[in-house]
Amino acid sequence: MKKTALFLFATIMIAGCSVVGVRDGYEQSGYQVIATAGDAFEVRTYAPRVAAEATVAVGDEDEDGAFRTLFRYITGANEGGADIAMTVPVESTPQDGVDIAMTAPVETDTSDATVMRMRFFLPAQFTAETAPVPTAPNVKIIPIGKTTMAVRQFTGFGSDATVAEEREALMVALENSDWKPVAEPIAMFYDPPWTLPFFRRNEVAVIVEPAR
Repeated sequence: MKKTALFLFATIMIAGCSVVGVRDGYEQSGYQVIATAGDAFEVRTYAPRVAAEATVAVGDEDEDGAFRTLFRYITGANEGGADIAMTVPVESTPQDGVDIAMTAPVETDTSDATVMRMRFFLPAQFTAETAPVPTAPNVKIIPIGKTTMAVRQFTGFGSDATVAEEREALMVALENSDWKPVAEPIAMFYDPPWTLPFFRRNEVAVIVEPAR
């Protein structure tokens, strides 16, 4: 995720985070740990979720535009003007080559080179049927089914280089494990940029299925 988007995310969450990054009062996507591989990774099963997805043209608004579009959605750009609470983490696809309560993760997808798709996962109280209807034509509500992911956790600032290293470590660890990746890895961030490095919770993750 670009630094400007992370800065915007930080300003949204400032009321609930201390200068050392204590995460307080923000819903997290529910999951159950079903397996571990030492310090290399753990396997989680995430419950079904609902996301708001924005699509923008690459080279037009780009990632920041998608973030702003979704932020407007959760702060009233929807039928009824509902405020949606934000959740954590923010979820992003690495680019190397509210007042509905705002939730995270935020997920981005650039598999189509001409467009960017970003997702905010909504609080668990919402279903695809009850989520406020977006007023922007490039925002849609989509249901996400039960998902199994291998997740590797790390601290620090979560720079592009660090994320790339951790992602590579995760993929290498999966090679000789009981799990195989079936999608592109993503990164998940839980804290605002000013959080002290050793207090930060960052993760790289990839959807997996049993290797045998």
